[in-house]
Amino acid sequence: MSERVIALVDQRPPSLPLPSLPVGQDLNAQPLDGLRRPLTDLRISVTDRCNFRCSYCMPKEVFDKDYAYLPHSHLLSFEEITRIANVFVGRGVRKIRLTGGEPLLRKNIEILIEQLAALRTPDGQPLDLTLTTNGSLLARKAQSLKDAGLQRVTVSLDGLDDTVFRQMNDVDFPVADVLAGIEAARAAGLGPIKVNMVVKRGTNEREILPMARHFRGTCIVLRFIEYMDVGATNGWCMDEVLPSAEVIRRLQTELPLVQLDPSVPGETAERWGYANDQGEYDPTLGEVGVISSVTQAFCGDCNRARLSTEGRLYLCLFASQGYDLRQLLRDPAQSDTTLAATVDAIWRGRIDQYSRLRSLRGPDTTSGPGRRVEMSYIGG
Repeated sequence: MSERVIALVDQRPPSLPLPSLPVGQDLNAQPLDGLRRPLTDLRISVTDRCNFRCSYCMPKEVFDKDYAYLPHSHLLSFEEITRIANVFVGRGVRKIRLTGGEPLLRKNIEILIEQLAALRTPDGQPLDLTLTTNGSLLARKAQSLKDAGLQRVTVSLDGLDDTVFRQMNDVDFPVADVLAGIEAARAAGLGPIKVNMVVKRGTNEREILPMARHFRGTCIVLRFIEYMDVGATNGWCMDEVLPSAEVIRRLQTELPLVQLDPSVPGETAERWGYANDQGEYDPTLGEVGVISSVTQAFCGDCNRARLSTEGRLYLCLFASQGYDLRQLLRDPAQSDTTLAATVDAIWRGRIDQYSRLRSLRGPDTTSGPGRRVEMSYIGG
């Protein structure tokens, strides 16, 4: 009698040692990393749990009913998250995105949003505060999120065909409920709304045009994301990557597009606007974006850091280890100045450019201790 064996996966490898702090460190200037990139965007994972089992992120074969998630005591409290977020704002962060797992599974997340919405930059400006969700709980929570101070949402949606969508989320969740969540977010004023579609060749590429038709002219920005080699559990294969150039080509067969300039420095998506009959961009028709971290690396101006659910700082989506800031947060002897100096030193030592290096030497298929951290642990 044969038995099926599933390897245990620990998303949380040993942390990197915190850097020594230089004497006389200047905390007045915004830090630049080793490639002269500023720190302006912080993504905070508030839970490692999700109610979907998308094969490209949390495959059911690994994240089953016996999977050991982080105990609640290991998670950063809302007060700890707000404190460290304020430190990052002092170092240059202007945008905070809440992620997961599925962030709406975190109990009373509206309280955290209220705390973060109250933060101000050194020149007194509010933050760009946003959240990425699979949309499953959005219909019932959209208004409370807006009332708490959330500005906008990004919704993951991998197809409009219900059969395809249920296959992608692997928990038999209906696409209609996600669409209802998007409408609730629009009604609550959580905009501009973005919808992210991970395109996996052989699975959902036929949904590209239907998705574009559905969201064209709605003021919702649809973005197509190349299937990425994140983590060690999704069985990534280059053959399943549909390059963004091919996505644009397919769209152009029916919906003429005009390439647009980036809206902000360090933007991950290449923007394309729908053209009118004269071949000119028509803002009333909206736009699409493509995120091409596999075929067109955008490491050169990456300005993002990621804070895991338990307070580890990761400098790249494809990192294998992070820096444990929770030990400083929970040490009463450590001041915010020490936290700021530590964040500063970590960022100044950053030279991460995984996607660019992958394009030069091929993907890293490491499955041992140096394997990349799972996306569900640090957010997308």
